[in-house]
Amino acid sequence: MTKKSVETINKSFVLDIRGIIEQSRRNAVRSVDFCRVQMYWNIGRRIQVEEQKGKKRADYGSFLLKNLSKELEPEYGSGFSVRQLEMCRRFYTLYPIANAVRSQLNWTQYRDLIKIDDPEKREYYELETINNAWTSRELERQIHSQLYERLLMSSDKEKVLAVARKQRIPETPQEVIKDPMVLEFLGLERNPEYYERDLETAIINHLQRFLLELGNGFAFIARQRRILLEDDLARR
Repeated sequence: MTKKSVETINKSFVLDIRGIIEQSRRNAVRSVDFCRVQMYWNIGRRIQVEEQKGKKRADYGSFLLKNLSKELEPEYGSGFSVRQLEMCRRFYTLYPIANAVRSQLNWTQYRDLIKIDDPEKREYYELETINNAWTSRELERQIHSQLYERLLMSSDKEKVLAVARKQRIPETPQEVIKDPMVLEFLGLERNPEYYERDLETAIINHLQRFLLELGNGFAFIARQRRILLEDDLARR
């Protein structure tokens, strides 16, 4: 008696359909995120227009936001606190042109960006977040690690921004190494004059300490050791 064959569909076909579903879900999330960004931008614009009506009164802005929050919070929740409304106003002030608001960024990322007063520094982090697909947490980490300031130590402001704007690519190996390098992780002082040997030494020191902390079963053989590949053995 032969077993009845079971007909199955192509697995790559199923993977394609799954890919379409997952991509659509991601697009839906991004769409919702951007709708939220647009909402806060429009709130900020409306607040600024309303403030102009009472500009003769010094404390009108504070009065307006405090009372607006009292009206909105009971119905819409803590997302409309005075602090949040202040951020909406600042968001519109820094991005007064609607088309300048980028759909690739969510509100959490914009909240970190609008805390930056320097417009060029803010633009750098904005572009790098998009170019490198940084999460909100990664953007916050890069800001706190002062990535922008560290890059300015090894290059001038125009070059740094040109790379972020994709108007220029790094010209030297040193630039390629320095751009993504978190120097404080390697225990290096902020110094524009780093050579390959400095970075190599710092990295190996970290690896050596890490392996020693793992205990038995691990060994640090040498700081530099030649590795023979198959082609090397064939020549011998």
